[in-house]
Amino acid sequence: MNHLFQLILKELRENRGISQAQLARNLGKSQSTVAMWERGTNTPNYDTLVELATYFDVSVDYLCGVSKVKNPAKPQSLRIPVLGDVAAGIPIEAITNIVDYEEIDAAMAKTGDFFGLRIKGASMEPRMKEGDVVIVRKQDTADTGDTVVVLVNGDSATVKKIKYGPDGITLLPSNPSYDPLFYSAAEVERLPVRVIGRVVELRAKY
Repeated sequence: MNHLFQLILKELRENRGISQAQLARNLGKSQSTVAMWERGTNTPNYDTLVELATYFDVSVDYLCGVSKVKNPAKPQSLRIPVLGDVAAGIPIEAITNIVDYEEIDAAMAKTGDFFGLRIKGASMEPRMKEGDVVIVRKQDTADTGDTVVVLVNGDSATVKKIKYGPDGITLLPSNPSYDPLFYSAAEVERLPVRVIGRVVELRAKY
């Protein structure tokens, strides 16, 4: 370990205004372990280095004296593709070409894989209107009450609230002018009817 580590660690700790004992408690370590780090008689493993770097909001390279940059700029957003039109009424053929891009923040991006889908139809009005974009986390499971993107027949996509029952699933519209779509357990397997993602955000387009 670069001998600068012990000096940098002590400086970060003192700048934070905490004692060795406080740092040890915060990390779930013993005070003697922290003292040995600062004396250079013991060195943490990589996982602990990452934990220390995260605690002090610096990079591991900075903590080890390899870099003078405390924390390289973190990406503030990630561009995700908006894929075609998604039916919010009767399922239509899913269009897989990219029609636009949306940005999601770095915190959201860390929680999974995402894509955008453009609403077509009126069955999810008044909340979702034609032309709006939904941000979707890719997943093949959902809970009753989730708003999901479902593939029917393997190539038709629709956005609905999902309700699971003992005999099958029901896809529920928000617009009372549209009827729920019920698929028996046999139809779910035969067609098939498959969840491809959960809607986590709506971006209305005016």
